Amino acid sequence: MTIERTAVNPVVWSEEWGFNQGELVTGQTRTLYLSGQTATSAEGRPLHDGDMAAQPAVAVENVEAVLAGAGMTLANLVRLNVHTVDVDALLPHYGVLAGWPRRASPPSPRCSG
Repeated sequence: MTIERTAVNPVVWSEEWGFNQGELVTGQTRTLYLSGQTATSAEGRPLHDGDMAAQPAVAVENVEAVLAGAGMTLANLVRLNVHTVDVDALLPHYGVLAGWPRRASPPSPRCSG
Protein backbone atom coordinates (compact mmCIF):
# COMPACT_ATOMS: atom_id res chain seq x y z
CA MET A 1 0.00 0.00 0.00
CA THR A 2 1.28 3.45 -0.91
CA ILE A 3 1.48 6.15 1.74
CA GLU A 4 0.68 9.59 0.35
CA ARG A 5 1.24 13.04 1.88
CA THR A 6 -0.99 15.95 0.95
CA ALA A 7 -0.38 19.54 2.06
CA VAL A 8 -3.36 21.23 3.73
CA ASN A 9 -3.08 25.02 3.61
CA PRO A 10 -6.33 26.96 4.08
CA VAL A 11 -4.05 30.02 4.02
CA VAL A 12 -0.83 30.20 2.02
CA TRP A 13 1.52 32.48 3.98
CA SER A 14 3.28 29.51 5.64
CA GLU A 15 4.39 28.14 2.26
CA GLU A 16 6.78 31.12 1.97
CA TRP A 17 8.37 29.95 5.24
CA GLY A 18 8.69 26.37 4.03
CA PHE A 19 6.02 24.61 6.06
CA ASN A 20 2.42 23.52 5.63
CA GLN A 21 -0.39 24.20 8.07
CA GLY A 22 -1.19 20.51 7.98
CA GLU A 23 -0.03 17.27 6.39
CA LEU A 24 -2.65 14.68 5.55
CA VAL A 25 -1.15 11.20 5.46
CA THR A 26 -3.22 8.50 3.76
CA GLY A 27 -2.65 4.87 2.95
CA GLN A 28 -3.61 2.21 5.41
CA THR A 29 -4.84 4.91 7.78
CA ARG A 30 -5.65 8.60 7.38
CA THR A 31 -3.83 10.99 9.73
CA LEU A 32 -3.50 14.77 9.72
CA TYR A 33 -0.51 16.42 11.39
CA LEU A 34 -1.01 20.13 12.05
CA SER A 35 1.70 22.69 12.42
CA GLY A 36 1.54 24.99 15.42
CA GLN A 37 -1.42 27.35 15.07
CA THR A 38 -1.30 30.82 16.56
CA ALA A 39 -3.34 34.01 16.57
CA THR A 40 -2.51 35.01 13.01
CA SER A 41 -4.58 36.37 10.14
CA ALA A 42 -5.01 34.54 6.85
CA GLU A 43 -2.02 36.56 5.62
CA GLY A 44 0.17 35.41 8.54
CA ARG A 45 0.06 38.69 10.47
CA PRO A 46 -0.06 38.41 14.28
CA LEU A 47 -3.42 39.38 15.77
CA HIS A 48 -4.43 40.70 19.19
CA ASP A 49 -1.00 41.65 20.53
CA GLY A 50 -1.23 41.71 24.31
CA ASP A 51 -4.83 40.37 24.38
CA MET A 52 -4.46 36.91 25.87
CA ALA A 53 -8.24 36.39 25.88
CA ALA A 54 -8.51 36.85 22.11
CA GLN A 55 -5.39 34.95 21.04
CA PRO A 56 -6.51 31.40 21.99
CA ALA A 57 -9.85 31.92 20.24
CA VAL A 58 -8.11 32.85 16.97
CA ALA A 59 -5.68 29.94 17.30
CA VAL A 60 -8.66 27.58 17.72
CA GLU A 61 -10.29 29.04 14.60
CA ASN A 62 -7.06 28.40 12.70
CA VAL A 63 -6.96 24.78 13.89
CA GLU A 64 -10.55 24.37 12.71
CA ALA A 65 -9.63 25.79 9.29
CA VAL A 66 -6.83 23.25 8.83
CA LEU A 67 -9.11 20.41 9.96
CA ALA A 68 -11.79 21.57 7.51
CA GLY A 69 -9.21 21.70 4.72
CA ALA A 70 -8.64 17.97 5.28
CA GLY A 71 -12.36 17.20 5.45
CA MET A 72 -12.26 16.84 9.23
CA THR A 73 -13.87 18.50 12.24
CA LEU A 74 -13.05 19.00 15.89
CA ALA A 75 -14.44 15.51 16.48
CA ASN A 76 -11.34 14.16 14.72
CA LEU A 77 -8.95 15.95 17.08
CA VAL A 78 -6.90 13.53 19.17
CA ARG A 79 -4.39 15.80 20.87
CA LEU A 80 -3.92 19.50 21.58
CA ASN A 81 -0.65 20.97 22.84
CA VAL A 82 -0.56 24.51 24.19
CA HIS A 83 2.61 26.58 24.40
CA THR A 84 2.73 30.03 25.97
CA VAL A 85 5.36 32.44 27.19
CA ASP A 86 3.04 33.76 29.91
CA VAL A 87 1.23 31.03 31.84
CA ASP A 88 -0.21 33.48 34.36
CA ALA A 89 -1.84 35.50 31.59
CA LEU A 90 -3.17 32.39 29.83
CA LEU A 91 -4.71 30.57 32.80
CA PRO A 92 -7.72 32.92 33.27
CA HIS A 93 -8.61 32.33 29.60
CA TYR A 94 -7.71 28.64 29.37
CA GLY A 95 -11.38 27.65 29.26
CA VAL A 96 -11.45 28.70 25.59
CA LEU A 97 -8.96 25.91 24.88
CA ALA A 98 -10.05 23.35 27.46
CA GLY A 99 -13.74 23.37 26.57
CA TRP A 100 -13.34 23.53 22.82
CA PRO A 101 -12.60 19.87 21.95
CA ARG A 102 -15.20 18.60 24.43
CA ARG A 103 -17.92 20.55 22.63
CA ALA A 104 -17.07 18.62 19.46
CA SER A 105 -17.28 15.16 20.93
CA PRO A 106 -17.22 13.49 24.34
CA PRO A 107 -13.89 12.18 25.58
CA SER A 108 -12.98 8.67 24.49
CA PRO A 109 -13.60 5.92 27.00
CA ARG A 110 -10.62 4.98 29.11
CA CYS A 111 -9.02 1.59 28.78
CA SER A 112 -9.08 -0.48 31.90
CA GLY A 113 -6.34 -2.86 32.17
